[in-house]
Amino acid sequence: KHSAIMMNARKKIVKEKGAAPTDLEEEVAKALFDIEVSPSSDIKAELRDVVISGAKEVEVGKGGGAVVIHVPFRVWKTVRKIQGRLIRELEKKFNKRHIVMVANRTILDKNFKRKGLKVRPRSRTLTAVHEAILEDVVGPTEIVGKRTRISVDGTKLLKVLLDPKDKDKENIESKLNAFAAVYKKLTNKEAAFMFPVA
Repeated sequence: KHSAIMMNARKKIVKEKGAAPTDLEEEVAKALFDIEVSPSSDIKAELRDVVISGAKEVEVGKGGGAVVIHVPFRVWKTVRKIQGRLIRELEKKFNKRHIVMVANRTILDKNFKRKGLKVRPRSRTLTAVHEAILEDVVGPTEIVGKRTRISVDGTKLLKVLLDPKDKDKENIESKLNAFAAVYKKLTNKEAAFMFPVA
């Protein structure tokens, strides 16, 4: 029976040809499958189409951790619809670890013409992809403002202001460090996440 569950869970992972899923990816796939078949789940229908392309652990400060789940871009629209509920369900299964979901996006660098493209779509530039990652990381919370601070030594820090009206605000406050750690891991950029002070 266990192997049947794993077989079904495996269908939730779509990786490059021949790449074997890691233990963490199998754990995420199984958690997704469990939520999908759970009689009490209200996101079953949407989850049927959701697959992951990868999962990685990111350290967050002392003793904490976040699991970053990468999702193929084609299913991201579905994930967006249920992102809040899905993250809540997954966090129950990954006790004490924050879950962050991001779409796979391709950055086209300056050599895009070699790939046979005449124009580089704006959505594929480094800046646009990093902006989109920022929105994914905090999702479904909305970003209401951004400010870049440049410190004396020239390093840039992006301050990201989140929607203070978010009904999940209390829960999100515990994740602000996780958002920063994940964003840094994915983009190599420093960002600080906060709610505007009223």
